[in-house]
Amino acid sequence: PSTMSFSEAEVQSARGAWEKIYVDAEDNGTTVLVRMFTEHPDTKSYFAHFKGMDSAEEMKQSDQVRGHGKKVFTAINDMVQHLDNSEAFLGIVNPLGKKHATQLKIDPKNFRIICDIILQLMEEKFGGDCKASFEKVTNEICTHLNNVYKEAGW
Repeated sequence: PSTMSFSEAEVQSARGAWEKIYVDAEDNGTTVLVRMFTEHPDTKSYFAHFKGMDSAEEMKQSDQVRGHGKKVFTAINDMVQHLDNSEAFLGIVNPLGKKHATQLKIDPKNFRIICDIILQLMEEKFGGDCKASFEKVTNEICTHLNNVYKEAGW
């Protein structure tokens, strides 16, 4: 039973929008994280090895920041491939949410922050239509992650 309500057209346009930004997964993922760390410095506290970095330039050059940026984009990419299969989608979201809730203890509001920065970047690079096509996906991701957190007793 599908818990997600994406029409075929929505799935296609979301994938089209995502592909544009995913082509440069490492660079765009890095940009998103650097923005998050710069605009929301408290988010750096979760990453021991990013803590001492204050300049955006320094962060951009960091292998750890680049690696994690790519990891975030790869995870979202896996979700985007399964927008039309809720079971597979949740098979990716659930363990990811559990790990962030129980092991890493990341505040779930940070998922919304990351998603909003991705949407902002899409709009800057590819325009409002691109952003609009992907907005529903970010809402789904955040909603499901928040549900996992609730189940984990967050």
